[in-house]
Amino acid sequence: MSASILSAAPVALPPSSNFLQRFCRNRTAVVSAVLLLAIVIVAIAAPWLAPHDPAKSSLRAIMRPPTWLHPFGTDDLGRDVLSRLMFASRLSLVASVQAVAIALVIGLPLGLISGYLRGWVDTIIMRLNDALMSFPALILAVVIVGLLGPSLTNAMTAIGLVYAPRIMRVVRGSTLSVREEVYIVAARATGCSDARIVARHVLPNVTGPLVVQATVLMGQALLAEAGLSFLGLGVQPPQASWGAMLGTAFPYMAESPVPTIASGVVISVTVLCFNLIGDGIRDSVGRMRRAGD
Repeated sequence: MSASILSAAPVALPPSSNFLQRFCRNRTAVVSAVLLLAIVIVAIAAPWLAPHDPAKSSLRAIMRPPTWLHPFGTDDLGRDVLSRLMFASRLSLVASVQAVAIALVIGLPLGLISGYLRGWVDTIIMRLNDALMSFPALILAVVIVGLLGPSLTNAMTAIGLVYAPRIMRVVRGSTLSVREEVYIVAARATGCSDARIVARHVLPNVTGPLVVQATVLMGQALLAEAGLSFLGLGVQPPQASWGAMLGTAFPYMAESPVPTIASGVVISVTVLCFNLIGDGIRDSVGRMRRAGD
């Protein structure tokens, strides 16, 4: 009896074929995914697609308006803005992945422990979680970067630490709803250890909300990195990210607005793609759950 209950345990993420069918019906999410894929391809192929050397400066081409040779113009050192945007996409995307990975490494196990064990362990973890979430995320990240020193690695570590409580809260909430299911009770009755139950039955069922939250946090992490780099606390010269390019071009916006607008548009579009993809995944998972009820 207990074996049949365990075998019937649902999983949070639906079968891939059904999930993809429902996701593809969301045209906004599909367009966002295609656009984000194009951005990733441009980042990977930047050495072959960039029309100019992103680090090559020319005193004769400072702050030039858009031309056929420089479609987005040049910056304050005479460097091609389009080429720098292509190469900067690498650091910006990798930085957002790094920040979310740090948040997952910290928040996922703590959320599982807090939601499954409950009691005084849950109380201590969640009080610390509430204390961290009471601070504005960007301000807390600025404080951490100020203590560690300005660099891209420190900036992403700070952002990961700031976003870990959000991952923790999502995982804990999902774990609390899963731990009382019949198949979990049956697993305990058959003598399964807590570690095995969490790994085999609880973790797969929190994957759906976790993927949605991680996707949305990717966009927020990219935006946070752009803000820190804009303030000079993230990427340091001669490296460039979209936020660093925006900070460099902003003082010259009245003289040459194209570099500022181009950097801002790329950041906004990428963040919007992450958010819309996250919404599409959430809706697809939710429909699968309703269909399975």
